[in-house]
Amino acid sequence: MTTKNNKKFVIAPLDKTHDKSEFNCGIDVLNQYLKTQAGQDAKKNVAVTYALTPLASKKILGYYTLSSMGIFPGDLPAEIVRRLPRYPILPGILLGRLAVDISSQRTNLGQYILIDALKRSFQVSNQIGIAAVIVDAKNEQALKFYQHFGFIKLPENNHRLFLPISTIKKLDLF
Repeated sequence: MTTKNNKKFVIAPLDKTHDKSEFNCGIDVLNQYLKTQAGQDAKKNVAVTYALTPLASKKILGYYTLSSMGIFPGDLPAEIVRRLPRYPILPGILLGRLAVDISSQRTNLGQYILIDALKRSFQVSNQIGIAAVIVDAKNEQALKFYQHFGFIKLPENNHRLFLPISTIKKLDLF
């Protein structure tokens, strides 16, 4: 895989060989999660962390997490709910965290990681039912980032956004 700046990267599930020690995205809670909680969450099967590294290195330049979640239809905009089956809870994927090291910010790696997460989510949706990918934006900058890629704010929670799988299917990601 390559990005527009021709650097080569690998995105793989986080393991003990990845170097987490120097990762700093500028947001303490995201730094701490990677360094202290991500491995435990993987062992307990509550979230999988995917790490972005240069091809020839294990230094983490970015990461994201995926887990399953239930979506209450009442939390979604009415125009979306009308197109969905009437179930009390809809299946979804939570893109719980997405972070890029300060040294690699403003290089399109955030977009690169997001596209990888959406590809994986789409692939899962071909195997089990998934209505949408949900994200929780940590700040206004993250909110704008996700909106730029088509994520829609939930009516009752302006920092929680979603992207229907039907929208992801229409994207040219493959």
